[in-house]
Amino acid sequence: MTLLQQIETPAQLRQLPRAQLRQVADELRAYVLDSVAKTGGHLSSNLGTVELTLALHYVFDTPHDRIVWDVGHQTYPHKILTGRRDRMDTLRQLGGLAGFPQRAESEYDTFGTAHSSTSISAALGMALAAKHKGERRKAIAVIGDGAMSAGMAFEALNNAGVCDCNLLVILNDNDMSISPPVGALNRYLAQLMSGRFYTAGKTVAKNVLSIAPPLFELAKRFEEHAKGMVVPATLFEKFGFNYIGPIDGHDLDSLIPTLENIRNLQGPQFLHVVTKKGQGYKLAEADPVAYHGPGKFDPAVGLTKPATVPKPTFTQVFGQWLCDMAAKDSRLVGITPAMREGSGLVEFEKRFPDRYFDVGIAEQHAVTFAAGMACEGLKPVVAIYSTFLQRGYDQLIHDVALQNLPVVFALDRAGLVGADGPTHAGAYDIPYLRCIPQVSIACPADENECRKLLTSAFEQNHPVAVRYPRGAGAGVAIEPGLSSLPFGKGEVRRQGKGVAVLAFGTLLYPALEAAQRLNLTVANMRWAKPLDTELLLQLAQTHEAFVTVEEGAIMGGAGSAVTEALNAAGIVKPVLQLGLRDEYAPHGDPARLLALQGLDAAGIEASIQARFATLLDRGAPSLKVVG
Repeated sequence: MTLLQQIETPAQLRQLPRAQLRQVADELRAYVLDSVAKTGGHLSSNLGTVELTLALHYVFDTPHDRIVWDVGHQTYPHKILTGRRDRMDTLRQLGGLAGFPQRAESEYDTFGTAHSSTSISAALGMALAAKHKGERRKAIAVIGDGAMSAGMAFEALNNAGVCDCNLLVILNDNDMSISPPVGALNRYLAQLMSGRFYTAGKTVAKNVLSIAPPLFELAKRFEEHAKGMVVPATLFEKFGFNYIGPIDGHDLDSLIPTLENIRNLQGPQFLHVVTKKGQGYKLAEADPVAYHGPGKFDPAVGLTKPATVPKPTFTQVFGQWLCDMAAKDSRLVGITPAMREGSGLVEFEKRFPDRYFDVGIAEQHAVTFAAGMACEGLKPVVAIYSTFLQRGYDQLIHDVALQNLPVVFALDRAGLVGADGPTHAGAYDIPYLRCIPQVSIACPADENECRKLLTSAFEQNHPVAVRYPRGAGAGVAIEPGLSSLPFGKGEVRRQGKGVAVLAFGTLLYPALEAAQRLNLTVANMRWAKPLDTELLLQLAQTHEAFVTVEEGAIMGGAGSAVTEALNAAGIVKPVLQLGLRDEYAPHGDPARLLALQGLDAAGIEASIQARFATLLDRGAPSLKVVG
């Protein structure tokens, strides 16, 4: 039995002598690699946090002491050490372990995360709550250097620095390296600066030198700059933190003594840890981006190209359109909040580097930055996940829509996202965009429509969002060129009897399949806003009922727009609204999740039959041709 197999809880880990921890780390890294290779998931980030995770659970009394993992995609080692090792083969599958921390999954998951830069705020809240209740515990936020680029992280630092609480912020910096000669010095300085003698010495010196202010100021500046020659201490100490580091995040002999010293200190502490993404697996070390979130693969071989060329994804369709439109129109600029690969901007950055802007994990800034560019006559395209645009909602209303600026929002991951689960689902964009004046929403049904509707959006002189799902579509051939589709207009795709199905987006295809079996009319609406009311009213004249289908929240969604339009016209017709129910869809296979929501062809057919059984049984007059 391996050492790792003997560990079911961190309490058992803490019983081991420190000399055995290196072996545990090696076994833990191998287990992470083997697990992800079998299930798919996040790899590079998890290989990089093995030692840090091990050290935290070894030094601190978890779960009594709280650890909040920013983003949380790096928590596989944490899950393995906290009683979930034997369930790693269910990772990111329906009914299995989540890919991110979930409070309902384990008491060790103290705060649910998946969106970035929330950890310091949450941990500060926990630290002050412990103080309020008279409980002695540490609250620890582990945040990456990428997540530190968001304003929310600095808002929390600004607040924490003036609070008298036991908060530890660990900066997991995987964007810089420590050369071996510097590493030993850094280890010494980190342990020295985290020790009680150093802390007490600073306090005594402060009291003595405060009698002579000029000497105190001179000594303070000397200390700051002496540390600053080796570490970027000054910034975080200005926030009120005691800065320690940087230290090697893969060196347990450095991590553990430093954390033990910090455990005994009072007040806000900041530990700077340097790690390497993909650590211990050479292929991931060489290309951490490729191994950020791989599917299943053979660790001995690495990632390989599929035997058959897959259908283009919507993300790839967007990326190609962006390059083509940029070549045609020099006003186009591309903006992304740290999602170059995920949003399909890699080729755009290569071809148009002066027109590519990665603003970091800063969605609020990205939206207002785009607004400023639009004010000066440029045509910004903001490539952003549907779930992440939620973070820039005030800026969307106040800075873009209120000023009616021509910004295009390319909303990737609209609808269910599969293995990433509810934190990343793009369920709410139609409701939260539809209520904003001067904002339009396009819902392409397939790859070809996506390209054309992006052009339609770009041609407008007001804000337009184009929403499309993760992955590939129906496999429709993409027409070359930059032709557009009529603004705010849909089309009838199938003529039937009695009931008209109004499809918004990619669910057009399962709707057509269901309608074929029931002989119903199907309209491809294309736009959730403005709604094609002319087409709707024409269909109302020749049909007895409507069904709306969308891969988005039912409440306030496109179906609601249809009922509002019918009410405004004084038309009373039954409307069955199909979409994402008022619940959080779990993680799992996307097709299975859609089926559970009743949004596959069989589910759509069953819902229509259940609601309109009498109407379908008695038949209905033939549908007149709608022009």
